[in-house]
Amino acid sequence: MKVIADLCVVPMGVGVSVSKYVTACEKVLKAEGLETKLHAYGTNIEGEWDVVFAAIRRCHEVLHEMGAPRITTTLKFGTRVDRAQTMDDEVRSVQKQLQE
Repeated sequence: MKVIADLCVVPMGVGVSVSKYVTACEKVLKAEGLETKLHAYGTNIEGEWDVVFAAIRRCHEVLHEMGAPRITTTLKFGTRVDRAQTMDDEVRSVQKQLQE
């Protein structure tokens, strides 16, 4: 089953800047072949359910391996079975309505 997710992983106890941890997580997602879109407060992810959730787990593992003693994650996700829909489809739909 396909899933579109919005992931925000925040390592705690590592100081103010977390960009190196975000970068590490992005590399995990890309290595799994997932479609991603980084945004200011997280990453949108599109892919097969098992791959997406295994990659999110791997993000946690990698960040802990990097020394983050604690991680808090916000995850929103949705599925559709009535038709195929991508992240780009979702955005185009709203953009089209804005132009009308």
